[in-house]
Amino acid sequence: MVTVSRTTVAVVGGGPAGVVLGLLLARAGIAVRVVEKHDDFNRDFRGDTVHASTIRLLDELGLGERFAALPQSRLDDFSLPLPDGSRALLGDFSRLRPPYDHVAMVPQWDLLDLLVTAAREEPSFEITMGLAATGTIEENGVVTGVHLAPYRDPDGVTEELRADVVIACDGRDSVLRSAAGLHPRSFPVPFDTWWFRLPREPGDATTALVPAFSGTDVLLSFPRPDYHQVAYFAPKGSDAALRAAGVESFRARVARLRPDFAGRVDTIASMDDVHVLDVRMDRLTRWWRPGLLCIGDAAHAMSPAGGVGINLAVQDAVATAAILAPALGRGLRGADLDRALAAVQRRRTPPAVVVQTAQAFLHRVVFERAFAGTLQAGPPRLPVLLARYVPPVRGLYARGIAFGPLPEHAPAWARR
Repeated sequence: MVTVSRTTVAVVGGGPAGVVLGLLLARAGIAVRVVEKHDDFNRDFRGDTVHASTIRLLDELGLGERFAALPQSRLDDFSLPLPDGSRALLGDFSRLRPPYDHVAMVPQWDLLDLLVTAAREEPSFEITMGLAATGTIEENGVVTGVHLAPYRDPDGVTEELRADVVIACDGRDSVLRSAAGLHPRSFPVPFDTWWFRLPREPGDATTALVPAFSGTDVLLSFPRPDYHQVAYFAPKGSDAALRAAGVESFRARVARLRPDFAGRVDTIASMDDVHVLDVRMDRLTRWWRPGLLCIGDAAHAMSPAGGVGINLAVQDAVATAAILAPALGRGLRGADLDRALAAVQRRRTPPAVVVQTAQAFLHRVVFERAFAGTLQAGPPRLPVLLARYVPPVRGLYARGIAFGPLPEHAPAWARR
């Protein structure tokens, strides 16, 4: 059986970018339907950083108080360890203007629930859970909708969702991007990331982000209200060897990197508690086709270096709504609507390029040196010297992390 439905904008992917886009378009009175393949948001997300650019956006949308009520921790600075055991303060968020002077660590399911609750207050918003996009519907070279099927029952009742515009927010493995024949250019990444949790104990640091290096091992921990979210970095393709070495070996690596964690590594019961992320960095040369636009990771998969991927995707969503809602409100269709899709790419490509260039630099000067065993002499001297002896530089570094290039503001019609 096939059912047919219609909306003005179909957003495929219920992550932060897709839900923010749905909320903004609904506040413009545009009929929008967000489709998310999972049945709920109660999953273990790894991208839980909410940067100052997103916190400011939530304030502009009238959601600041709701966000502040969520369980969260905050990062106030970013430092690198020095060979003598001290640390070099690179990014000092206290130099930014409050209340946008930190990065918040918030469970992504809580953030998504907040955004969906706000979006459901708009009569033109709809969200459907448990349906996955299986392909695009095309007529005369124009994407006019998407094929949907139950995510957990692909042989169940299918649906044709027709729309004036389809927005692909379905991530770095985007089904819609592939179906539309859009192929990203990939950039080399020297590492993969293994994520796990360790319990918090009294006296643990709660506001600082300091990576740890030992030999060729790299580890980064994020303080959360009830636990530490920990990322272990190793050369790409190391997963099989790490798992073959066993959990005892992995625990020893973590304890060597962070002696303060040595007494709690036994909470890593087995390597099943350690989840690998195949890190990629890529970017589409063209983000759109007639009737279809890719944003977020579907347009530019980011490295976890800097933790900016989600926030950059949210900024894509704001720009998309700001450009697309007026065009749809004026009744633009065909080539006129295509020009609006192209305008989104022109606006959001420069920030993606800047961030990916910065990430590639970090890959070279930090991770590649660490894996080669040459980082023990310390981090690159020039950025450390500038941060130490030219204090305003610490504010510039902090602003780059907290806001990124070309941060977007909520359109006036979306503010509350």
